[in-house]
Amino acid sequence: MTRLIVTFFLLFAALPAAAQPLCLMVAEAETGRVLIEDGRCDTRVTPASTFKLAPAVIGFDTGLLQDADRPLMTWQPGEPDWGGAAWQSDVTPASWMRDSVVWYSQRLARALGTDRFAGAVRAFDYGNADVSGDPGYDNGLERAWIASSLAISPREQVDFLHRLLTRQLPAAPSAQARAEALATRHAVAGWTFAGKTGGAYPRRADRSFDYARGWGWYVGWAERDGQRLIVVRLAQDTERLPGSPGRRSRDALFADWPQIARRL
Repeated sequence: MTRLIVTFFLLFAALPAAAQPLCLMVAEAETGRVLIEDGRCDTRVTPASTFKLAPAVIGFDTGLLQDADRPLMTWQPGEPDWGGAAWQSDVTPASWMRDSVVWYSQRLARALGTDRFAGAVRAFDYGNADVSGDPGYDNGLERAWIASSLAISPREQVDFLHRLLTRQLPAAPSAQARAEALATRHAVAGWTFAGKTGGAYPRRADRSFDYARGWGWYVGWAERDGQRLIVVRLAQDTERLPGSPGRRSRDALFADWPQIARRL
């Protein structure tokens, strides 16, 4: 028991003191076999920007996306701009993924339309597959994946990535390969990570956001010497903190990775 407590402490030591670890999972990419599971990994929450991997597959499969550079789209006044200068300019599929550009996701969803968008998410068996949006607001194409109707657990994230990396999603293998290639790469302790962050805040009953309880995701895969592992981490803040919860969760994972890797 003492060893388990020490291990759990080390795993999450890099998280800010005000961030509560919810789940860490590591699995074999080829088989989906879980190697490490810590925390409550069946709890569903909003996927936030980690969802972008699914629309990337859908976009390439339907021809809405051509390659990493096309289509280039330009921000229009009135579209989400809280991501700063990177959002308020020209955006390609590569920069959409890298900079988590919300309005680019919204344009893809609108181009698909409600029925095709919902049908593709259901076909992917992505979490609860509910892209209806906020009840009574008819905004599923704008924010279903951002603290709204769509929810997914860490275990379901692992399953989705396993099917993506082994080309088992109901989409052309080439579309899955192109979506995989869009994931942001990082070098971490001799491993190459590829994946997506996600951060969002719960809504209160009055529709305001609870900025002290932000969810922070990192979902991706790590490769070294021919070995490829799926890695998913989810945390939730206990007080308001600066910056993106997703990026903080990613940075904590990368700081912990040498200790995590020793458990494999």
